[in-house]
Amino acid sequence: MKPVSELLKRREGTLWHVRPEDSVFSALQLLAQHEVGALVVMDGGRLVGIVSERDYTRKVTLQGRHSKETTVAEIMTAQVLTVSPGTGIRACMALMRDRKIRHLPVVDGVTVLGMISIRDIMDDIIADHENTIAQLESYIST
Repeated sequence: MKPVSELLKRREGTLWHVRPEDSVFSALQLLAQHEVGALVVMDGGRLVGIVSERDYTRKVTLQGRHSKETTVAEIMTAQVLTVSPGTGIRACMALMRDRKIRHLPVVDGVTVLGMISIRDIMDDIIADHENTIAQLESYIST
């Protein structure tokens, strides 16, 4: 199976991020604007966390906090699992399954290259299967 770097090629230049001091409300606006479920949290070009819709639901809404008064740093996941560009898609899928997460930042050294989601992986697997089926159908009919 292909490496994560192949999935990132489809998203070049689309790494949306927030800063730890940003309000959760501004992070929610960015999530909605770009129709994504998570953002990387960057501090001076350094990855310091990830914030997701799940973080918002569990750490703001359910705790009776207010998104305009709560900072991203207060709810983000600071212990971020990352993968390298060469990590295989199946390995990413297994990591997501085992850790019950839906997003993985892709990091080369200290440089964040992008982020992949379980949807990216599923879309790729489905496309591969559709391609295989089409090739088999073509082979059978010839």
